[in-house]
Amino acid sequence: QNSMVLSAAIFITLIGLIIYLHFVKIDQESLLVIGSPRLSTMKDVVINEAIHMQKVIYYLCILLQDPDDPQGVSEVVPLFQSSKPRLDCLIEVYRSCQEILEQRKTAPQ
Repeated sequence: QNSMVLSAAIFITLIGLIIYLHFVKIDQESLLVIGSPRLSTMKDVVINEAIHMQKVIYYLCILLQDPDDPQGVSEVVPLFQSSKPRLDCLIEVYRSCQEILEQRKTAPQ
C-alpha cells in the first residue's frame, strides 16, 4: 500500500510540474514543419551567432539551395524561432542534421 501512495504522489507531482511549466514558464510554443519539396532543396545546416541585448546568442539555420544557382543560397530558415536553446544543445542537433545530410548525399538517387 505504501508503494501505491508513493506512485500516486509521484504521478501527481509530475502532472503538477507539467502544468506549471506549460502555463507559467512556457510563453509560446511553435512547430516549424519543412515539407518534402523544400527539404530536397536543403543545402546545409549551420549554427549562427548574433549579439542581442549585449549577449551572444546562437541559433540553428537551414540554408536552402537557390534553384537558379546550385552554389548559391536562396533562403536562410532559422529553427527554434521562439526558443533559444543553449549552444551544447544546438551542437547535438547540428551533428544529427549533418549525419542525415551526409547519408542523403551518399544514398543512391
